[in-house]
Amino acid sequence: MRIGELSQRTGVSPRSLRYYEEQGLLTSTRSEAGQRHYSDAAVQRVSLIRQLFDAGMSSRVIATVLPCVDIPGDLGVAEETFTAMMRERDRIDAEVAHLLETRDALDVLIKANSRHRAKLSRTSRL
Repeated sequence: MRIGELSQRTGVSPRSLRYYEEQGLLTSTRSEAGQRHYSDAAVQRVSLIRQLFDAGMSSRVIATVLPCVDIPGDLGVAEETFTAMMRERDRIDAEVAHLLETRDALDVLIKANSRHRAKLSRTSRL
């Protein structure tokens, strides 16, 4: 299938599909006219790539993880993929911790603002 059809079937823009190719996440063959052609398996591949991006992984990390799908029986690849996934989980955990700290700091400011507004409201009635 050509890039337009893959785009339609996956909901991913042709620009993104070209980016995936540039990053080594997706492959195609070229016609004599230079048009990209994808196999039917590309639909599932793009879906997996989208899931990994949605999980917050960078294209560099995704490129590390995908060989586990491509070569499932290779222990070295499985170990490398496991290490990459654990690093990503640790990164996400750190981001979550930072977001919680930020939310807690915002809660303090909200409470202070609420007290300030209540005080202003009382003084404006006098």
